[in-house]
Amino acid sequence: MWGGRFASGPAEIMEEINASIGFDKRLAPQDIRGSLAHVAMLGEAGILPKDDVAAIQAGLKTVESEIERGEFVFDRALEDIHMAVENRLTQIVGPSAGRLHTARSRNDQVATDMRLWVRDTLDALDAQAADLQRALAETALKHAGTVMPGFTHLQSAQPVTFGHHCLAYVEMLGRDRGRFRDARARLNECPLGAAALAGTSFPIDRHATAAALGFDRPTANSLDSVADRDFALESLSSASICAIHLSRLAEELVVWTSAQFNFVKLSDGYTTGSSIMPQKRNPDAAELIRAKSGRIIGALTGLMIVMKGLPLAYSKDMQEDKEGTFDALQSLSLCLAAMTGMVRDLQPVAEVMKRAAGSGYATATDLADWLVRELGMPFREAHHVTGRLVGLASKQGIGLEELTLPAMQEVEPRLTDAIYDILGVENSVKSRTSYGGTSPVNVKAQAERWLQELGV
Repeated sequence: MWGGRFASGPAEIMEEINASIGFDKRLAPQDIRGSLAHVAMLGEAGILPKDDVAAIQAGLKTVESEIERGEFVFDRALEDIHMAVENRLTQIVGPSAGRLHTARSRNDQVATDMRLWVRDTLDALDAQAADLQRALAETALKHAGTVMPGFTHLQSAQPVTFGHHCLAYVEMLGRDRGRFRDARARLNECPLGAAALAGTSFPIDRHATAAALGFDRPTANSLDSVADRDFALESLSSASICAIHLSRLAEELVVWTSAQFNFVKLSDGYTTGSSIMPQKRNPDAAELIRAKSGRIIGALTGLMIVMKGLPLAYSKDMQEDKEGTFDALQSLSLCLAAMTGMVRDLQPVAEVMKRAAGSGYATATDLADWLVRELGMPFREAHHVTGRLVGLASKQGIGLEELTLPAMQEVEPRLTDAIYDILGVENSVKSRTSYGGTSPVNVKAQAERWLQELGV
């Protein structure tokens, strides 16, 4: 491969550490797309004869077909996908294949391939995240009035609706999709033509290759073009944040499907059994999503550490950008698909959630708000009065709504029986009509808005 400079081949261990064909072969479609755009530009610029251009284009199409059919042999001795494609092209069209590498280097070639792969993958992830949003918004619409406890510190705080809880993740995923689109917009510049690091003396048309590959423009600095992988870092960062959101929902599914909570049920399709305990139904899909978030975050951390000490321009260290990026983004794709399936599969146990929503004096804040609204009491004083009423109910082992009016009036004489109208959990959620609140009317409107925006 290296021509006259090297008299012998690499040592066996050198080949082992140096070869990337085992993982960068997945860049084959992007590599061929880039080569087709490059050779077409060379022909249009008069750098290559048209006969050579036509032969190379036909040969690349043949290579592409062989890869698609699974007939292509990926030889580790050829080191990477770029040399593997060029070697096979040479076998097909002869010496003219060597003209394909005119005015480019593997440095700008791999940077282009990686941008194309990451761009394609971000588009796919965006579509998957939108599908999960649809599943959550459909569930939210169906359960706009299904009451459940809202938690802080994993302690019952105030009643909310299951639909409202689902919509929280719709909002998170909306921001995740925004980050995917932002990352895509910033990476959408074409490095092809930057060559090894300094550009080229050939009269190439980098705007033509950028346009042919769907980029907004060519990169403006040849050193930067081949030396940075911030597009991969930004994509991994966006993926990591999305994975965190999925992990949090997965954790809730693990808790909610436990016998102790029994808030939701998952079918056999998304659970597994135990090898020894026949009664078990384990939420393994949710647990694996929770675990894979660490794998995705690890890929981001790993690439940051690889890049942090590299001088300009290209170093072989940057070969380590691929495996982590490939694995992380494809892991996120799997997690999105599994979570979408679980959301469409799950069945809330409404009566259990409603009962739990009333425990722990979850309507105490409603009582305090009533004292402020109806009696004009300063909130801090209302908070104190409510605390005394909660203490009284706790001492008797009953709920706030079970306290008698005379007992409550011993704490605050101005209380009336109108207080009972706001102590039920359904009345509580209905009262939360502020924008973004949990009232069923709000939840229904927000779910319908999202479904319209998502094209449902």
